[in-house]
Amino acid sequence: MSKTPSWPDGLRFAFGTLTVLPVKVTRWDREAARAGMLCAPPAGLAVGACAALLGVFLLFLGASPLLAAVATAAVPAVLTRGLHLDGLADTADGLGSGKPAEDALRIMKQSDIGPFGVITLVFVLFAQVAALAQAYGDSWGRGALAAVVSATAARLALTLAARASVPAARPEGLGAAVAGVVPVRWAAAVGLVVVAGAAAGGAFFGAYDVVRTTIAVVAAAGVAELLLRHCVRRFGGVTGDVFGGLAEAAATTALVVLSLG
Repeated sequence: MSKTPSWPDGLRFAFGTLTVLPVKVTRWDREAARAGMLCAPPAGLAVGACAALLGVFLLFLGASPLLAAVATAAVPAVLTRGLHLDGLADTADGLGSGKPAEDALRIMKQSDIGPFGVITLVFVLFAQVAALAQAYGDSWGRGALAAVVSATAARLALTLAARASVPAARPEGLGAAVAGVVPVRWAAAVGLVVVAGAAAGGAFFGAYDVVRTTIAVVAAAGVAELLLRHCVRRFGGVTGDVFGGLAEAAATTALVVLSLG
């Protein structure tokens, strides 16, 4: 089989695994996974656009920036069946347990959420809502931009985490299916495209927003990278839960940066 990624299969893989949109995944091999992880940011763009549309619509109806922010934060959770939030909670429980890798991975596979997971979810969601409320309070356009940039940056974190040399912690699961499938140079290229797209969006609001959106994406990728390295050290590699935690960490970081200044 050719090593050249099949982009239609990749888009189906990305939207079929990272969203609840009715997209059928027709291939589940490493080639399709590679293309799918490269197409993760477009899936994030779609999720962010849906979130922004709902937030702006509520503002149009007279809702407060806080209510629009809550609705905007809820959309990505709905469109992913809460998988990224669940992954964040499980990752927090695994890291917070302080146990060896095998025991920590077992804790992460349990269906319940422990105290570390609950605390992490509370603070992350509060931070996301607070940042979005501030952005919507500034203008509906900046709020919409924050929703789109954060969701896209979250999926960029998945592309970067699926790069070659990052191992899987388990031999099965989504983490094993996508771990190490993306060549480093391709991951870097996607990162540059996302940064350029975010900067172009910020250009609608002025030079300062170009800088701010650029920093937001870079900071989101940086925080996700730090968390990724810590998880690899602790668990021996990545899992589907770790991917979810990386996405939420990146999204939150981007939103916080976009709320500054």
